Amino acid sequence: MLKDYSKKHSASERAREILRYIGPGLLITVGFIDPGNWASNLAAGADFGYLLLWMVTLSTIMLILLQHNAAHLGIVTGLCLSEASTKYLPKWLSRPILATAMMASIATALAEILGGAIALNLLFNIPLVIGSIITAVFCVVLLKTNSYPKMEKIIIAFVSIIGFSFLLELNMVSVEWTEAISGWVTPSFPEGSIVIIMSVLGAVVMPHNLFLHSEVIQSRQWNLQDEKIIKRQLKYEFLDTLFSMGLGWAINSAMIIIAASVFFTNNLQVDDLAQATELLRPILGDSAALIFAIALLFAGISSTATCGIAGGSIFSGIFGEDYNIKDYHSWHGVLITYGLAILVILFIQDPFEGLIYSQMFLSIQLPITIFLLIYLTSSKKIMGKFANHLYQKIILIIVGIIVTCLNLTLLWEIFYK
Repeated sequence: MLKDYSKKHSASERAREILRYIGPGLLITVGFIDPGNWASNLAAGADFGYLLLWMVTLSTIMLILLQHNAAHLGIVTGLCLSEASTKYLPKWLSRPILATAMMASIATALAEILGGAIALNLLFNIPLVIGSIITAVFCVVLLKTNSYPKMEKIIIAFVSIIGFSFLLELNMVSVEWTEAISGWVTPSFPEGSIVIIMSVLGAVVMPHNLFLHSEVIQSRQWNLQDEKIIKRQLKYEFLDTLFSMGLGWAINSAMIIIAASVFFTNNLQVDDLAQATELLRPILGDSAALIFAIALLFAGISSTATCGIAGGSIFSGIFGEDYNIKDYHSWHGVLITYGLAILVILFIQDPFEGLIYSQMFLSIQLPITIFLLIYLTSSKKIMGKFANHLYQKIILIIVGIIVTCLNLTLLWEIFYK
């Protein structure tokens, strides 16, 4: 009996140890179930049915590899991606790279703030501009008044609400699961789909999330000198990343499946998120439309908050500092991210197109961030014995090449067709 009890106790201890590390990955998950994803996924499902589900699968696999690598940098060096770039690259190179990363954060914030504003409009009939300002101000207050551990708990609660909402929505629709399974594993490039494919990629694998993960993973940092602790952190971080990204894959897939089952099946064109809500109402009822709008609001608020952390982290890293909301560099980074996003929103005529094209910009900036990350984590000078091995480097480079090729295809589609 004593032996059995000891085994159970040991298993319980391991479970608690794993749970202690769950959290940073879920902050990243929020970033790729944001309103920009909603626009991309609804467009994918409404226009092409289940055919583009494979892009969510491919993007999530690439995301797991890249996010783990970004967390790897943060755990081993104690530096976020922005700090490491400032420390190990010449200024003439690091400054332009980090400037494009800030632009990517602003583009992301645009989509996330706009998503929150659309939700407020749907729920309370608040005009989009006013709703955008409310969303941004609320997140500024949220970041300024909450310590990181509290913020992590808030975000986990939001992710849970979003996930539960889509489970409810899935139960309301009739899904062709055979077609969905085929769509998950069979690459397909229907005519006119390249912009949507790229927006899905940009919505899942996001530059600001690579910067964010390398920063927030340090909330679990204790001892950079102890090799055993570093190895343990890397192991549990990978489990956190795998679980969190898997959850994000399921939610993104659910969005496409719902759009395919409701809009594509009924030959309904979806031009914006508000229209999607109204189209759900006569088909699935008022409750489905309400659930959709509530989930969108929580997605907008939570992703806007994490994007603010990313913007603050990138900006403070330019000055060789880590993220600290009480420090003025971090604080200014948050304000720049939100302020410029609001400014752009004032000039947007079509919110849905704004969401789609913001995701496209992210996918265009993404190769820069990916190859920056690969360079830093492959350097023995920076990472020591924890530098990428040859096979890891090859896999990451292949991912970078795939993303770059898809971006070149996108540019060709836009400018030459």
